[in-house]
Amino acid sequence: MKSEIKETTNYVHVHGMPYKGKILIVASSPTVSDQTGWPIGFWAAELTHPLHVFQEAGYQVELASTEGGKIIMDGYSSPTDESGYSAHDIISLGYMQLDWFNQMLENTKKLTDVNTSDYDAIFLVGGQGPMYTFKGNHDLEKLFASFYESGKPSAAVCHATTLLLEAKKTTGELIVINKTWTGFSNAEEDYSDNAVGQKIQPYRIEDEANKIAETHFKVATPLASYAIADGNLITGQQQNSGAAAANLVVNQLNTNT
Repeated sequence: MKSEIKETTNYVHVHGMPYKGKILIVASSPTVSDQTGWPIGFWAAELTHPLHVFQEAGYQVELASTEGGKIIMDGYSSPTDESGYSAHDIISLGYMQLDWFNQMLENTKKLTDVNTSDYDAIFLVGGQGPMYTFKGNHDLEKLFASFYESGKPSAAVCHATTLLLEAKKTTGELIVINKTWTGFSNAEEDYSDNAVGQKIQPYRIEDEANKIAETHFKVATPLASYAIADGNLITGQQQNSGAAAANLVVNQLNTNT
């Protein structure tokens, strides 16, 4: 499926060239995990790495969240977290030094205030929050479906793909019917649970996806960068797949512009 993308020229790129278009990134608002009791939100690399890809490709980005306002990184995803789990993530660390990036995290648009026609693509950020704030979120399901049915690149990464377990087209059919897609795998859930010594998630995306008839949920080696584009539905497996999924979005936008 090819998108009809109208080029946007009323936003000026930092290098002085007009922006090619505008991409909406949606992240989870803060919540608390019922499993762990941790404050949770979005995974840093799943926002910053796609953001870097989009900006380098000449696209403007706007950030929205499920409730609007301030959003927070999952603790383990911050490169400055004392655990050191993401200390290697220099892209996130770099963005965290920028005032405009931190202000963006403080003041996100509420997803119900989003107008689909203002954007050329949508990209859903994962993390621990989406398992609570994306699953069963009918407003987000409708927003994502509106992008998808308009033929615009529609992407979700890691636990953000939980939305696809229930998101439907206007026909009432699940978006993932007859589609190949990916998301956080059981093997990766096992790894994460073992790392912290307890069950982290309330359910598993791979288990739930396998209950859906006429869809193909496909996973690669645990924690390897892996993304799939099936038509304009784009999915990434986990936190190391954000840039790969973002590049698939850019490729489609550049092809269809």
